[in-house]
Amino acid sequence: MRIKMILIVLSLSLTLVGCHSGEPPDSKETANQGTIGVSLMTLTNPFFKVIGDTIAEKAATQGYDVMVVGADEDAAKQSAQVNDFIVSGVAAIVLAPYDSRAIGPAIAAATSAGIPVFTVDNGCLAEGCNVTCHVATDNEMGGRQAGEAILEALDGRGGPVAILDHKVTESCLLRVKGFKEIIERSNKTADNPVAIVSELPSGGNRATGHRATKDILQAHSDLVGLFAINDPSALGACAALEEDGKQDQVVVIGFDGQPEGKKAILAGRIYADPIQFPDRMAKKTVEMILAYFNGQEVPAEILIPTEIYRQSDAKSDRSIQ
Repeated sequence: MRIKMILIVLSLSLTLVGCHSGEPPDSKETANQGTIGVSLMTLTNPFFKVIGDTIAEKAATQGYDVMVVGADEDAAKQSAQVNDFIVSGVAAIVLAPYDSRAIGPAIAAATSAGIPVFTVDNGCLAEGCNVTCHVATDNEMGGRQAGEAILEALDGRGGPVAILDHKVTESCLLRVKGFKEIIERSNKTADNPVAIVSELPSGGNRATGHRATKDILQAHSDLVGLFAINDPSALGACAALEEDGKQDQVVVIGFDGQPEGKKAILAGRIYADPIQFPDRMAKKTVEMILAYFNGQEVPAEILIPTEIYRQSDAKSDRSIQ
């Protein structure tokens, strides 16, 4: 009888250990907060890849699934992606719009469905655009830094300068605005003014930046400076200048601070970049989503300052050595 009682006690003990083994119960289902849909203008640009990866990583720690897609620089495709998010019933949508105006109706559809929309890097310029919070680089500040950098490099020489722009995105419009502000201010007192002689679309990529620079050089062989709105277009411009033997004549200012852009600065191909911080933007976007769902009031816009990055910075930057 004593042996039988011991066996019963052991059996109960094993059962309890099996139920309470010290491991937490599977709470994946209860902890899941829903899905965040993220549509970025492209995922081929490393800048946006960092944004997507960081949002996914940070949101996952708070119980959110994250679906990151690239619009492949296609406004219609991005609008369709937003519609897919709406149909899927996502908890929130994050957008880096390819076209700041064309994205308006898609954002309106999402907000009408009760889904909060957050924009990152590039904002919405459509009339009545109802975005919960926009997190971006202070692009106008970066544009001013680019203007100051090109004046620094020219060192009072003045002359014809070109811009590789990208007018469909708010962020790039602001960069050019800041750049022109500094040039115009300098020209008021300069002995040798800088003349902006050409503005051509860069597409925000190497191929278009390369073609546009070739066209500029044909019309302005005496070009002394060029401001490109991002690193890919600046690198395309560098290639065009080198093909035409103009790399020592034309100062190139980029924008972003991507690894390849930084390496070009180290090599002297690009003079300087106002650099932005995609990881900081992504983390702040997730913070605002969480704050919103916690019932806190979130600001309409958060701007993250840029920092100028020259060859002296590149020489001490271990990340590109």
